[in-house]
Amino acid sequence: MDRNKVSEIASKGGKAAHAAGTAHQFTSEEARDAGRKGGVAPHVRRGRGPRKPTVATPSSNDVSSEGAKPV
Repeated sequence: MDRNKVSEIASKGGKAAHAAGTAHQFTSEEARDAGRKGGVAPHVRRGRGPRKPTVATPSSNDVSSEGAKPV
């Protein structure tokens, strides 16, 4: 079926559901969660999983707390 025809049919269904009061209305919290999941989903499908927050770790160029210089 033509994409435009499919879009037209789907649009009519959505408008009918809203008119009947049976359509789901996202709260701002639900929309925020959906947006976050949408950005993560492609990574999960590829086996990489969601990004974890990075924690700053001392690099090898940092001076230790005892004042020793890096080699």
